[in-house]
Amino acid sequence: MTARLLLRGGIVLTLGARTQNHAVADVLIEDGRIAEVGPGLRARDAEVVDATDTVVMPGFVDAHRHVWKSLFRNLGVSGSTVDDLRVDHRPDDVYAATLVGLLGAIEAGITTVVDWSDIPAGDEYTKAALEAHADAGLRTIFVHAALPSIKAVRRMPAGPGRRDATSFAWGAGDPESHSLEAVVEDWAVARSRGLRIHAHTGRSASRPGVVSEMARRGLLGGDITLVHCSNLDDADLDAVASSGTSVALTPASEMSSGLGSPPMQRLIDRDIRPGLGVDDETVTPGDLFAQMRAAISIQHGVHFDLKLAGKGGLPNLMSTREAIRFATLDGAATAGLASETGSLEPGKQADIVVLRTDRPNVWPINDPIGAVVWGMDTSNVDWVFVAGHALMREGVLTADTVRAGDLAEAARRRVGTASGLLTTGERSL
Repeated sequence: MTARLLLRGGIVLTLGARTQNHAVADVLIEDGRIAEVGPGLRARDAEVVDATDTVVMPGFVDAHRHVWKSLFRNLGVSGSTVDDLRVDHRPDDVYAATLVGLLGAIEAGITTVVDWSDIPAGDEYTKAALEAHADAGLRTIFVHAALPSIKAVRRMPAGPGRRDATSFAWGAGDPESHSLEAVVEDWAVARSRGLRIHAHTGRSASRPGVVSEMARRGLLGGDITLVHCSNLDDADLDAVASSGTSVALTPASEMSSGLGSPPMQRLIDRDIRPGLGVDDETVTPGDLFAQMRAAISIQHGVHFDLKLAGKGGLPNLMSTREAIRFATLDGAATAGLASETGSLEPGKQADIVVLRTDRPNVWPINDPIGAVVWGMDTSNVDWVFVAGHALMREGVLTADTVRAGDLAEAARRRVGTASGLLTTGERSL
């Protein structure tokens, strides 16, 4: 990593509370952090990247993804079907799946991934996944969710322990599927270790009111991230809002997997600003461009359904400014990393994506933020930096993609054949 790096002459979207966006400006990086943002910066001895005809902005934050399922991305089967393949994975299969999944995230302009790792239990599997995290080079949160109780986890570091750019969290079981007494006990242990708690909730309509009861017992708070939340009732969402609990939505996956429509408008009504995630790639795109478009389209659909029904007091249409924050700064807050990443502000980590504006899919540029949210896709990703280190240069990953692809293909064939999902290593066309 170059000690000093200057991104010169791009449209700069800082998306921060203390720094304005710029039609043309520079971003100076020193020792992996944002040093200065503004026009006409000078930096002696800095490596210069010409950012003309680009948007320079915070890297996307994927607030919830099961990275180990990447071997079967785009297969078109439910995530639960792939869940059944856990027993057929060996540690080297988990490494290959995690590595190729994280490299795909980089290529999509994602700089932070919250990896809900419900892989087979065992230290060798955890070690394999963490080796892939380190080799990929992103900022990640490893959400340990392989065991039914945190008391069975003996080697996960206490507190916000770090392994390179990876921090750790506890992936709790669905509160609706457990007794509240068990939830109270497990969550107390996680908190005693200083771990953030992530929990799936509201995936079915079977037990509304569980989240509001958890709030009454003092379980919710700023160190909790609830994922999905599609079937929470109004009292549940009121409890989330009043407790400062975070929410991560995976809109494309939730719609495709039958979890129900994400409660986009009901969250906005309560000033709950969710992060966005991919979930798993079996039936959903692996980029946040798609998730932003899904989120904003769902909210617009609610607005126009109410309008067609002749209802008054219509909600405002979600803006692209809101959508892009859900995929960056709000996602970082959902992951507990708002002080480190998610916006381009001096002192924060230099987690940056540079997006090309000179491609036919977006030019002419009428509104840079609108272009990112409505028009861009992974083909616009030009440079990706994590802590100032270039993981993608001029549209090309710096990683050994041939090795990663070979490992993933070998693992796909072995697991698919062992499970019977791919009887001969290939699906029928």
